[in-house]
Amino acid sequence: MQDDLLNTRQVAPSVLASDFARVGAQVEEVMTAGARVIHIDVMDGAFVPALSMGPQMVSALHDQVHDAGGWLDVHLMIERPERHVEAFAAAGADSISVHVEATPHIHYALKAVREADCKAGLALNPGTPTTAIDSLAGAFDLLLCMTVNPGWGGQPYIPGSEARIEDLRARIGSDVPLEVDGGIDVPTAGSAADAGATLFVAGSSIYGAEDVAAAYREIAAAAGA
Repeated sequence: MQDDLLNTRQVAPSVLASDFARVGAQVEEVMTAGARVIHIDVMDGAFVPALSMGPQMVSALHDQVHDAGGWLDVHLMIERPERHVEAFAAAGADSISVHVEATPHIHYALKAVREADCKAGLALNPGTPTTAIDSLAGAFDLLLCMTVNPGWGGQPYIPGSEARIEDLRARIGSDVPLEVDGGIDVPTAGSAADAGATLFVAGSSIYGAEDVAAAYREIAAAAGA
């Protein structure tokens, strides 16, 4: 694990969009192309409609990603995420993001992530006012701005998200990593970067491409990563 990775611009391929029959090989493809942050989306069928992977995927990728000097970025789109932090941390997560909308105990959830020796991420849905983060200053290590409604892969980027990214960047200052997730491709990575984003989750735009490595490199170049 490299503690300074999130302090530099990074494109984080999302394994949710990968071919699960060969997820290890597809992670190797993007890491060979330069990726160092691998994003794992966890969905429970309750907070969001879809179901996805659990701690087992984190555990399966732990050695491969860390041996290559990489980072496992886990995004919990689940109700009451504080109940599951320990399991994901034990599986090898480096950062764990929890949604402000998913628990009445968001301070406790973020504290639980830090106590598990992971970086604490605060995630925000597109419909949640940016002011929701104001009372949480200092309680999180990175901020995740959803640029689609969570729960479905392959959605288009919500137009006008740049204004929201700019607002969040102004609220958190220059030192906190600002992650964007949803509809990130070459054009939107560039505009999100200009607005202040520093970490770019890309799923179908990478793993849906004919040449996965080339797609990663093109998005990284657009993001300035």
